[in-house]
This record gives sequence, structure tokens and C-alpha cells, in this order.
Amino acid sequence: MTHPAFEHLRSHPIPALRLEFQEYRHTATGARHLHLAADDPHNAFMAAFLTVPQDSTGVAHILEHTSLCGSQRYPVRDPFFMMIRRSLNTFMNAFTSSDWTAYPFASQNKKDFNNLLDVYLDATFFPLLDERDFAQEGHRLEFAKPDDPQSELTFKGVVFNEMKGALSSPVQRLGLALQSRLFPTTTYHFNSGGDPEAIPNLSHEQLKTFHARHYHPSNAILLTYGDIPAAEHQERFQSGALHQFQALPLDFAIPDEQRYAVPIADSIRYPLDSAEALTDQTHIVLGWLLGPITDPLATLRARLLSDVLLDNSSSPLRHALETSDLGTAPSPMCGFDTSSREGTFVCGLEGSNPDQAEAVEALVLKVLGQVATEGVAQAAVDAALHQLELSEREITGDGFPYGLRLLMEALTPTIHGGDPIAALDSDPLLEQLRAESRAADFIPRLVRQLLLDNPHRVRLTMAPDPEMGMKQAASEHERLAAIRAALADADKARLVEQARALAERQQQQDNPELLPRVGLEDVPPDLKIPEGVIRTVGALPAHWYAQGTNGMVYLQTVLDLPALDREELDLLPLFCACLTEVGSAGRDYRATQARQAAVTGGISARASVRGGVDDLNQVMGVLVLAGKALARNQGELSEILWETLTSARFDELPKLRELIAQIRAHREEAITDHGHVLALAAASASFSPVAALNHRWEGLHGLQALKVLDDALDKPTALQNFAARLERLRDRLCAMPRQLLVVSEAERQDSIAQALAARWRDGERSSAAPFVLAKPQSQAPRLGFRANTQVNFCAKAYPAVPPNHPDAPALQILGDFLRNGYLHRAIREQGGAYGGGAGYHPDSGSFRFYSYRDPRLAETLADFDRAVDWLHGNNHPARTLEEAILGVIAAIDKPGSPAGEAITAFFGTLFGRTPEQRRRFRQRVLAVTVADLQRVASQYLQPERANYAVISDARTLADQPDWTVVAV
Repeated sequence: MTHPAFEHLRSHPIPALRLEFQEYRHTATGARHLHLAADDPHNAFMAAFLTVPQDSTGVAHILEHTSLCGSQRYPVRDPFFMMIRRSLNTFMNAFTSSDWTAYPFASQNKKDFNNLLDVYLDATFFPLLDERDFAQEGHRLEFAKPDDPQSELTFKGVVFNEMKGALSSPVQRLGLALQSRLFPTTTYHFNSGGDPEAIPNLSHEQLKTFHARHYHPSNAILLTYGDIPAAEHQERFQSGALHQFQALPLDFAIPDEQRYAVPIADSIRYPLDSAEALTDQTHIVLGWLLGPITDPLATLRARLLSDVLLDNSSSPLRHALETSDLGTAPSPMCGFDTSSREGTFVCGLEGSNPDQAEAVEALVLKVLGQVATEGVAQAAVDAALHQLELSEREITGDGFPYGLRLLMEALTPTIHGGDPIAALDSDPLLEQLRAESRAADFIPRLVRQLLLDNPHRVRLTMAPDPEMGMKQAASEHERLAAIRAALADADKARLVEQARALAERQQQQDNPELLPRVGLEDVPPDLKIPEGVIRTVGALPAHWYAQGTNGMVYLQTVLDLPALDREELDLLPLFCACLTEVGSAGRDYRATQARQAAVTGGISARASVRGGVDDLNQVMGVLVLAGKALARNQGELSEILWETLTSARFDELPKLRELIAQIRAHREEAITDHGHVLALAAASASFSPVAALNHRWEGLHGLQALKVLDDALDKPTALQNFAARLERLRDRLCAMPRQLLVVSEAERQDSIAQALAARWRDGERSSAAPFVLAKPQSQAPRLGFRANTQVNFCAKAYPAVPPNHPDAPALQILGDFLRNGYLHRAIREQGGAYGGGAGYHPDSGSFRFYSYRDPRLAETLADFDRAVDWLHGNNHPARTLEEAILGVIAAIDKPGSPAGEAITAFFGTLFGRTPEQRRRFRQRVLAVTVADLQRVASQYLQPERANYAVISDARTLADQPDWTVVAV
């Protein structure tokens, strides 16, 4: 059934995804509606617009922020974040890509879904775009003391600081620079997120004009997924927005890029702390512009070629990059990208030097030439095709709702006039590609056509500059000084008034009842948790979960950790990282990687350590070796996991050396993307054994140790010793008791059991002493970590309680309550940070405050304390508590993928987080009162017990005399 305002264009069943694709067109405006009808109550929505900025002021990005700051039907200051609190959503966000802006959400509750749909439609089509919100979210000039025109002038704004943080990442800086050179004349030449140097040039009028043109239904695509019928959605589309519009003759179509006649080379710089060595810190990449992504078969060919060249260590180009002395690791930018209308292919190295740029280019072209002349083994092409098939088959959803993932896949071609069906129903194209690939010259022809004979190639070298950070800061200071010098008294008065008006708006108490809501009465009565059964394989315990995995099998072997000395404990995460990358069963690592790619969706190893639910000092640890495969390959998956565990080769010393260098590079790159996580780990490290271990393994303490190890491994004897240590640790682990975890469809489990029984036999097991962790040592209460960043990451942590403690539910609610009522306004809106909040962390037994991409430091730390004062010094309406409870319940109830939910249930039970314990905790959350929040805050958030950690630059940390400062 179709709503009368819409025309049904076509329907297409997609059996592999168990859904039907439906396409509609709004008759009056031309707005498109794509609906994926599925028997799934986890419904998803996305409104998307083609947005094509013609400068780097960040207009599309700032509009994305500002449109969510109030609308005609919902004239409250912050409906987006208010709805997060009044909702049971499983996902809410907004994205700005290089050529589109999208507003997605998902919910399992139909009432909640429709509430969010009404708010999103009004926010996108009828935003208020208040000038004060533009100043808050985008940029503004403000005096350091807002009411004192004699104080220094500063730039402020959430997006302004967000993009400063983004460009603190060398890889993001490199990616934007390469894109601008690959696209010299189209919208992709510009930074759609905004360049901090250009953002202050954007005016409020330009923002409103951009919205009026781009956010019109004639330029809109509305996408839905789930079991709500398309006609129901269309009724809300029509009544909530579309009936007020008529068609506009808009044409934002992005033209083909003008092609280079010959390849070009360019170089740029990035800021690096002057205390660091400049050698081996250069990035060198080659980028090619390929064809339009609207041709689905050509796009799939390019993706296949990229996988054949770069997928794993057996792939010819990745192997050459990994083993080259010209750099430490392949660039994280390597691969085929479809985020622009015309695809790109990139490869290169990091950890190089500027004078090696020509050699890197020559190496890449030499490998491509060899592939063009000699081809590759058919097995390598088949393995890449297998990976494409597997990626289309797997039902994901553990980090991002599965329905939204499908909507994103449909959006990519649709936004440029392509066919979304081909992106979703890829089986016919895969069959055609499989037939084409049988030709001996298939890969050589693609290499020549797309790369070697394609002159639109850019070589970009990005070298470190120890003075660039200081120059940037000085340039901004001089710019502000010049602006200030030109200000008349009336201009100064206007800035003071703007700051006053914005502060007044930020303190404005809107009526939340203007927004729709769900309440505690809408919370489902129970928490759905998959249940497994124990069925031995030989004498080996095995846990079986029957889930709808769409023809996938997930297999994991779980080994108890023995007692480990300090050296072994520090070695364990590196052992896990290397285990699945080295050779096994007598094969070298390239042959092993090729076999993994041919029959699995990847294997991985990790160590998992958690404290007890009643006593955080009572720890348990396991080693997990995990893999997944299409059902037809489950026997091979079992065999590969066995071989990896029992016969991994640690004698390929050059490979081990490459792996450690690559791990270091990736960890260093993650600092500016995940700085708040690292700061939180450091602040809470002394509160429990597991917290200390997390800082040693995944945190900045671990990164410091990794850098020392990486430097030492240049000595052959050190590398040999490292390999011997890995070998000894493997032998110890293999002797420990183990069990299996299997997740698949029920009808496949008998055949899986037979395959497992052929290999997994439980012999005599070690009676080693059980795994324990020492109590953590005390640490400096104020730790500052010096890094290359233009913004700060702040954390403050207090010791709290284990998960089963009666106060744990109140502490869990307290985090959301403080964020909703105080921290969001103080840290993001007023302070200008991209993000901030607080929360109870049960695994570390701590309560923690944080900020992310924050221009402030001391003021933010003071806001953490003022949040507690706000809690105690005010009367709080009942709805504020209900909103905090809803947020926690939504997080507890958030669904994952079918396999992910089963795996979470198994490991939860293994570590004492049984279904009973999780359901009991959920019930106690629902019973928390405001008095409970105030009581636990008084009891646990005591200033003398707190630890601080911040990540900042050297200049900022130099102004903190009481802090212990260390280099990252």
C-alpha cells in the first residue's frame, strides 16, 4: 500500500538480506523514499541531502550542528540532546560527509521511533537557525573575559574546536590534503568539515542560504528500514513536512573531475613536538582518481583489485610495503574509497623520510608493473571474491545498527543518481565478477586500466615540522590581535552583548514538554539475553548458541590464563597481536594469511581480564582465539584456529619486527582520535588491578613501553629474545584448560560438532597456579601527557564500587544525570569542547569525568567539581531523574548482532555477569531516586580521593606547575 502523496516506483526482493527493497517518489516535490521492508522491529530512519560546499568554511558541518538547535514545531534550544534523554533510541546522530549530510536514528520502540521521526523532520526542514546557536556551534569572536573588552580576543565554537582536534591527527590532515589535490576543481577540493583558518569567514546569512537551497525535499532522500510499513512512514513525512513544499528545479549534481594529463607530486608539513626526532616520521602516499561509483560493476571491480593488492600480508602490494626499508608501516589510508562521486585508490608508507618519496613511488609502480606482467594466482582472486561475499552476507550491528548500515549502503550510490539495488543485492554482480575473473588477464588488465595507464595520480609527501605548531598558534594570535586593533568601541560593545545574549540563551530553561517523550511505562519488562547449551566435543566443554546468523559460523576457543610474571603480562597483548599474523603449521606467514583469506572472515586473538562482580581484586583472565566463516567453510575455520593456537611460528623475525613497528604507528595515530579514552584510563589506573592493567595494555603507559620495545628491536639479539619469549608464552598458554564457543544457526550445529571433534580433543591440562593481578600502585594525582594536539582531553576519576554493590546502579544513573543537567551545557555549549560527560565504569570500579577536543583545561576541571555542587545545591524535577534512567536502560537494552549478543552473553556469564545478575542490575536501576544520587555523590566523589589526567600540548602543560608531565 502506498500513501496517496507518493508514487510507487518499484519493489525488489533481496533474499540474501531477507528483505524487500521498495522505492517511492513524493509527487509534489520529487523527494525520494527508499524503504527496506524487513521482519525486524529494530526500525531505522535517515534523512539525507546532497551538500556541495564551495569553500572550507565548514558550512555543511556547522549547518548539521545548528539545525539540531531548535525548530518551528519544537522551539527549544537543544531538541537533539533533549530527545536523547527522552528516548529509548539505539542510535541517534548526524553526519557530514564530503558531499552529503545525513540525520540517522534507530529504535526498537515504535512510539519512540515516531517521536524521533517527528523531531528529525522538523529539525531538518524547519530549523530556527538562531544566530546565537550559530555562534555557539560554529564560531564566534569573544573576549577572554566575555564582559571585559580590554581582555584578549579569542575564537570559540564547537565545530571550530572539533576541527582543530581533527587536524591534530596527521592521518586526517594527510587525507584532506590528498583529496584536495585529487579533486582540484570540484566540491571535494574543500574541507567539508571546515578548516579552522577558514571557519571564521562563514557568516550566519551564508548558513541560512545554504540551508534554504540544500535542505529542500527536492534534494532529499528519506530512507527507512524495518517492520513499519512504508505507507505509515509516508503519512508522517507528508503531514510533518512535505505538504508545505513544492518542487524546486535544483541541480547540485557533481561533475566529473577534470583529469590530469600527467601525474603530479606535492609536499606539505604537519606539526610535531620539537622534542621528538624528525627522522622516520614522514608520510608518503600515492593516490589515483578512478571512475564514478554509480557504475556498480566497475566499482566492484575496483574494490576487488584493491583487495587483491592490499588485503593481507600475502597480497603483493601490501607485502612490498610491509617489508620495505623505506618506511615503518603501510599507510592507514591504503585502499579503495567510495566516499566521493568518483572513487579513489591510495597506497603508501608512514614512518619514512622526505628524500625517499621517489623511491616509494618507484616501489609501488614496480609492484604494479609486475602484477600487470605476471598476474596473480587465481587463488588470490578467489579469496578476494570470497571476502566480498562474506561481507555482504554477515549481519552486523554490534557498534552500529544493522538497518542503518544497509541504509548507508543504499545512500552512497543513490545520492549521485546510481541504483541502490545493485549496492544491496550484490549476488548477481558477484557472479558476473566471478566469471570475468577466470580470464588470465583480468587482474593485469585492471591494473593497467585503473592505475598504470591512469595519469590522474598524485604523490603527496607530508613531513614533520617542529615549529609548525608554534607558528599556527602565533598566526592565530596575530590574526586576533589585528581584528581587535580594528574594533571600534561599538564593535566591542556588540561582542560583549553577543556573549551576554549567548550566555542567557545557554542558561535558558526550555519547557521540555514541548517535545514528545517515552516514559518508564514504555520500558520493556525484561532484558532479552540469548541462552546457550553445553554440549561437549570429546572431553572438551563447548557452549552452543543457536542464532540467526544468515549462513555464518562463529567459533572461539577460550583458554584460562595461568599466573604470569610482570614480563609475561606485558608481553601478552603483543603475543595476541602477533599470533594471527605469523605463519603456522609449517607455512610461512604469507601462505597462512592467504589461507585465512580464502576460507574465513578473519581470525583474531585477545586477552580478556575482568574483576569480580563483588570484589574487583578477584580477577579472572582468559585468552580468546576467535574466527568466523561462511557455513560451508566451518571445517577449515576449525582447522585454522587449531593450527594457529598450537603451531604458530615465531621464527620469522623480520615479520615480527614489522608487526611491532605497525602496532606502534597505529597506537600513536589513535591519540588524537581517542584521547579522552586514554586520559580516563590513566586517571583511574590506581583504583583496581584491572584498571591498572588497562593502562598498561591499552593506555598511554602501554604506548610508552611499546615505543621502548620498538626502538630496542633494531638490535638482532633483542629481536631473537623477543621471539623466544613469545614462543615460551605460547607453550605455557597451550597447556591451560580450554573451552569452545560456537554461534550458528541451529540446523548447522551437528555438522559443526563433527568437524570440531576431528581436531579439538582435550588432553591433559596444566595445573598451573591461577591467574592473579597485584593491587595497583599509587600514582601522581595530576598527570599531564604531552602530545601533538591543538586541543585538550581532560579526565578526573574517583574510586567507587564493584558492579554488584548496592550503590552501583545509582552511580550508573549519576553519570547521565550530571551530563544531562550540567556538564553538557558547561563543557560543550559554554566551554566549546566537542564532547564531555561523566559515568560509572564498573570494570575499573571508578566514577569518571571527561572532556573531548576541549579548548580549555583548568576551567573544565573546575566544571567537573561544579557539577557535583549543582547536584547538591538544586531541586531536581522528577522528569530529570526519569530521563537519566531512560538513558541507562536504553544502553543496557541496546541490541547487537545475532552473533554479538550470544558472544556477549557467554563472556558475561564466564566473568560472573550472568543473565540473572544483569537483569537484577537493570531492575535496581529503575528504582534509583534523586536522594540516592546525592548520597552516592557525597560518599564517593570526595576531592581528596580524585586523580586527574590530561592530554595536551607542551605550551599548555607548561602552565600547570603542580602536574607531573610526561611525553606520550
